[in-house]
Amino acid sequence: MHFSMIYIIEPLGSSVLENEKEIKHLESLEGAKERLRLFQMDLLHYESIVAAISGCTGVFHLASPCSVDKVQDPQKEFLDPAVKGTINVLTAAKELGVGRVVVTSSISAIMPSPKWPADKVKNEECWTDEEYCRQNGIWYPLSKTLAEKAAWEFAKEKGLDVVVVNPGTVMGPVFCPTLNASMIMFLRLLQGCADPYENFFMGSVHFKDVALAHILVYENKSASGRHLCVEAITHYGDFVAKVAELYPEFNLPRLPRDTQPGLLRAQNAAKKLIDLGLEFIPMEQIIKDSVECLKSNGFIS
Repeated sequence: MHFSMIYIIEPLGSSVLENEKEIKHLESLEGAKERLRLFQMDLLHYESIVAAISGCTGVFHLASPCSVDKVQDPQKEFLDPAVKGTINVLTAAKELGVGRVVVTSSISAIMPSPKWPADKVKNEECWTDEEYCRQNGIWYPLSKTLAEKAAWEFAKEKGLDVVVVNPGTVMGPVFCPTLNASMIMFLRLLQGCADPYENFFMGSVHFKDVALAHILVYENKSASGRHLCVEAITHYGDFVAKVAELYPEFNLPRLPRDTQPGLLRAQNAAKKLIDLGLEFIPMEQIIKDSVECLKSNGFIS
């Protein structure tokens, strides 16, 4: 597939020059001089979105606030950018005649879901329990759930072609100069953090597979609905045990294997993407690539 343009979201109010280190790696890409265009954009500023996607036949909406730490104002920091930002992107796409929008959701729009049948493997039919999230202050899953539901409602009402990818914990070689939330979580594990991420983990997935998943659901017009994107459904305890097996030199915490209550393990859980031709990189390689990335970038030695 040939992409003629890549659009990068930058906060309004800060110049591209001020964020030079955030885009330098993109400008060094092969073909960037001819095919890369950068736009300063804010999800809550509709006109900036229109300027960025004008002339596009397809849009990939990946941007949404994500943090592994507590937030002071969840409405402002998580919910508004996720929900209003998604609606702004979809509105602009509809107005500008975009053919298909691929929305990056998350397994966090699938779990935590404590009311899901205990004897049934979680799949694309499962949705995060909004009330459970509100009661327990779990804001990221709530933001992803509300944003995805808003996207589906918009698509139905306005007749926009929308398809969704729901990635798990995304790790591997980091291309940008800063770590994403999943890699920060992994780094903290290697430093001894014993958090079991009870409400946040459903399985791991390689960066490359997430990228390929987006291309597959965009190119295959038969692709529809949600697409779970994990190499397997596993517990965080399984992941930690595999890291300890591969890298005994790290002082890892001892966690039980069952860290996600009620989560049934499953291989080939991402059947819809597998049927589209995606061959997932296994957990062991995800871990190895992640460790090598952290080493090469000086985060660990």
